Amino acid sequence: MPSLTLSRENNIAILSLDVPDAPVNTLSLALAEELRLIFDDLERDSSVGAAVLISGKADSFIAGADIEQFLEFKTSEDAEQASYTGQNMLSRLERLRVPVVAAIHGACLGGGLETTLACAWRIATEHPKTVLGLPEVQLGLIPGTGGTQRLPRLVGLPNALDMILRGRNVRPKKALKIGLVDEVVHSAILRDVAVQRARELAAGTRPRSNGRADRGAEGLLIERNKLGRSLVFKRARQSVMKQTHGQYPAPLAALDVVRIGYEQGEDAGFREESRRFGELAMTEVSRQLIFLFFATNSLKKDPGVSAPVPPPHEVDKLGVLGAGFMGAGITAVAIQQGTLVRLKDTDAARVGKGLAAVRDVIKERYTKRQVTRQQFDDMLALTGVTTEYSGFGNVDLVIEAVFEDLDLKHRVLKEVEPLMPDDAIYASNTSTIPISRIAEASKRPEQVLGMHFFSPVPKMPLLEVITTPQTTKEATVTAVTYGKRLGKTVIVVNDGPGFYTTRTLSAYMNEAGRLLDEGAAIEAIDKALVDFGFPVGPITLLDEVGIDVGGKVGLVLAEALGIRMTPSEAMRRVVIAGRLGRKGRSGFYKYDASGEKGDVDNSIYQLIGAGARASAGQHVDIPADEMVRRCVLAMVNEAALCLQEGILRTVRDGDVGAVFGIGFPPFRGGPFRYVDTLGATTVVRQLQELNNRYSPRFVPADVLVEMAKTGKTFYPTEGRPVT
Repeated sequence: MPSLTLSRENNIAILSLDVPDAPVNTLSLALAEELRLIFDDLERDSSVGAAVLISGKADSFIAGADIEQFLEFKTSEDAEQASYTGQNMLSRLERLRVPVVAAIHGACLGGGLETTLACAWRIATEHPKTVLGLPEVQLGLIPGTGGTQRLPRLVGLPNALDMILRGRNVRPKKALKIGLVDEVVHSAILRDVAVQRARELAAGTRPRSNGRADRGAEGLLIERNKLGRSLVFKRARQSVMKQTHGQYPAPLAALDVVRIGYEQGEDAGFREESRRFGELAMTEVSRQLIFLFFATNSLKKDPGVSAPVPPPHEVDKLGVLGAGFMGAGITAVAIQQGTLVRLKDTDAARVGKGLAAVRDVIKERYTKRQVTRQQFDDMLALTGVTTEYSGFGNVDLVIEAVFEDLDLKHRVLKEVEPLMPDDAIYASNTSTIPISRIAEASKRPEQVLGMHFFSPVPKMPLLEVITTPQTTKEATVTAVTYGKRLGKTVIVVNDGPGFYTTRTLSAYMNEAGRLLDEGAAIEAIDKALVDFGFPVGPITLLDEVGIDVGGKVGLVLAEALGIRMTPSEAMRRVVIAGRLGRKGRSGFYKYDASGEKGDVDNSIYQLIGAGARASAGQHVDIPADEMVRRCVLAMVNEAALCLQEGILRTVRDGDVGAVFGIGFPPFRGGPFRYVDTLGATTVVRQLQELNNRYSPRFVPADVLVEMAKTGKTFYPTEGRPVT
């Protein structure tokens, strides 16, 4: 069936796009052919004065290109040709005899936005689901159908670079302000307004749009002055390098392509855009980022259990135990999705502090104009607070977020469970303690599971749902469904100490601690791992999560998993000293009154036993590549052990969990993709070499040894690797 249907309102053609059997519209080579034929008809039919391009989907305009087709590229020339074909299609749209009005409702991303840039007029709805953006850099690519050339000329160079280099979405009001769209209207009148604008364009009473950005004197100077543009490009490159450390080639390529368009003209810019798109499509970075795209999409459809899949229970009212940082964060995310929340803590001061934290999260969205004042008030009205268990008699789900102490968790479970409805689910936000141990205090352990959120809850995308052998499918499916409703990427893992994410992260952090024991400099350890691709170094991360929390986790995992998880002497001493990290303004680094991180606190070296030489800046020089190898392979090997022991259901979950939960570099795909990239033989050899020096911390997992012997990989070498 065709994706495009053509209808008429007098002399106005209505092009309705509705890709069959697909939740959203995407651009493909087949659609390009449909457009070519319709363009031919519009050119020939002199009775048509203008056209409107509108979506037949309920809440999506065009979500971008069909990424499935990217997997068919075998060479850079294949990808370059696809870009060239798309450019020609949109150039024809731009030069079409009849002006086309883009009627935008819902997601207008990537090639979808590039399509609208070639239209004569752009109207967007004010609906919350309407967003515009060029997210190609998130796939290791650049806009490939003219976006690098048309966008800067429409909205100005600074605005265009902000969108292209960061892949940021733009809301309708901002889109209007910068000239990305010409009008913002209510969704109920979108079609009528679009048809009216098409009539005006056909009659010549309305000129074609060329953007209405209020660029001011500075903006005009940048657009017309080569020196001004050079300064913008220089600053943008510095910003990209600071954020990516040069690990992501796409933003740098985009800068080059935009610059060439300014310096050599649009045609040269188009040619360079196609060429660089082709090159980037064949890079390892793009391959890994596209894998993550498919992996997260497949998780959206994964109910978390094997067939038959029971229907989830509705979660309309949530109880949260503990109004601390995590409990307040969970509450803030829940009320934004319309859930009624009862937030409980032991005294009024704690509850008040938690409610203030919830308000701050919503206020940030209001300040950024992402929600209206009415929405702000409505969300806060969904939060009820208590120091008792009043209001827990009709909750659908309780999430416990109290301190990591088994006795405390048992106590609150015993207190609240008799008050809960018989079919309500109890979830612990523990990051370490086995759920089966927590469920020992329950009279209905089959309805107890883990929902491990990550800090800060409103910003971190992952939710790790932990099940025990007793947990029912209904409870699991309900937790997974509700997690997705909260906007989280959800993985389901089986129970065990530290589950998956905490366990693998601990192996990584422990090895960083061992490097401290050997006299390595704190800054050197952090720099080596940041250069590898982690967002922050392991020592900085420990300060961020809390040294006391790290100490508690270390003891639990060492008791359960043995010597390889025993914390380093350096870490043990810092914990005993009572340093808390950033929250206590006292950790491995210095912090000012606002919590802003400064230099390393050199007194830490005396504390951890490194001595006066280290305090004076004289450290043991351990090569950066060795520090990386030790920390990363400790994590990778632990991930393989989790797979081997059945903690993980699939390698897909392991890779997504590591990237979205604990900061494994996205451009490396995750621990299992990293093994496939290096080769199991290389990984096992490196682990064995390390274990000869640091036994028994690096004994290779049996699954890795077997793969090295057989030459197997975790993922198929061809096709779409998502399982």
